[in-house]
Amino acid sequence: MTDALKRLSDEGVAIWLDDLSRRRITSGNLAELIDDSHVVGVTTNPSIFQKAISGGDGYERQLRDLAVRGVTVEEAVRMITTADVRDAADVLRPVFDATDGRDGRVSIEVDPRLAHSTEPTVAEAKQLAWLVDRPNTLIKIPATEAGLPAITEVIGLGISVNVTLIFSLERYRAVTDAYLSGLEKAKERGLDLSEIESVASFFVSRVDTEIDKRLEKIGSDEAKALKGRAALANARLAYQVYEEVFSSDRWAALEKAGAKKQRPLWASTGVKDPAYKDTLYVTELVAPGTVNTMPEGTLEATADHGEVTGDTVRGTYEQARADLDALAAVGVDYDDVVRLLEVEGVEKFEASWNDLLKSTEAELKRLAPEKP
Repeated sequence: MTDALKRLSDEGVAIWLDDLSRRRITSGNLAELIDDSHVVGVTTNPSIFQKAISGGDGYERQLRDLAVRGVTVEEAVRMITTADVRDAADVLRPVFDATDGRDGRVSIEVDPRLAHSTEPTVAEAKQLAWLVDRPNTLIKIPATEAGLPAITEVIGLGISVNVTLIFSLERYRAVTDAYLSGLEKAKERGLDLSEIESVASFFVSRVDTEIDKRLEKIGSDEAKALKGRAALANARLAYQVYEEVFSSDRWAALEKAGAKKQRPLWASTGVKDPAYKDTLYVTELVAPGTVNTMPEGTLEATADHGEVTGDTVRGTYEQARADLDALAAVGVDYDDVVRLLEVEGVEKFEASWNDLLKSTEAELKRLAPEKP
């Protein structure tokens, strides 16, 4: 069942699970995925936590204690989510140690309502790193315009970062620059660069979803023939950027000082259109030094029938550029697409966070002791 996952791992793709819940930890399921399915990391986001906590499994005892203490709903959510991340980090600690800190990581995101505020994002990142208090944590910061200087400052403090919600090639270049600038700050402060880790989460399936919708609206045969090609082209060209940035003289100086490359992470890899192969965004984005974070369904599909044939990224850049040019030629505005996806991405995480606050508040009220 896991031969395809082993081949994927052997090709240099780190397999991370895009999901977390307390039951997954306490039941031993996470440990099983590490042992049997080559999973070497975990990512979370507000939507994942909203689903887990509102599902209720395993949270009532902590919620009752928090209700008795009379904490605010914001504090309750942070106590619950950081507890899950801390416990998951402990489960993954052997992987972290075996890979010299490269993998065995668990990500937790700053409050999405701070996505357009730099200083509060930095403050929240510092607080989350302190609360979780595990070396194998990644703090997720969105790649908004306000997020870029926050990434530089947080990396400069020696805190490892997962940069999330990247959709455009231009913004990805800015993210790599923010990372290098952060490393330079850390170096100036005398920090050990070898202890700083980062990934850049480039979102995949949402690009096809939005562009396919526009191609369908255009309606021509030429337009419809381009469906399902944008996301792969976009991600493959991002890997080309990665190769350029991390072969530069600027990078060489940092690498000499002990720094690690910021790996591209393929996020949103669950296929949204049932007409596409359910392993499309896994088997077609195989390249060394990458991470693919998968929902459990995609992980199982890859294990069951994924066809891993080797590197499917390098050597495709010319075709990928031609595909994006063809999209522009039929009237798809790339810049408008990626701008919209970033706005929607932040809004969706904010909505999930607000839903999480509401459902947690309702549980706190239900479990609060009666007043005498």
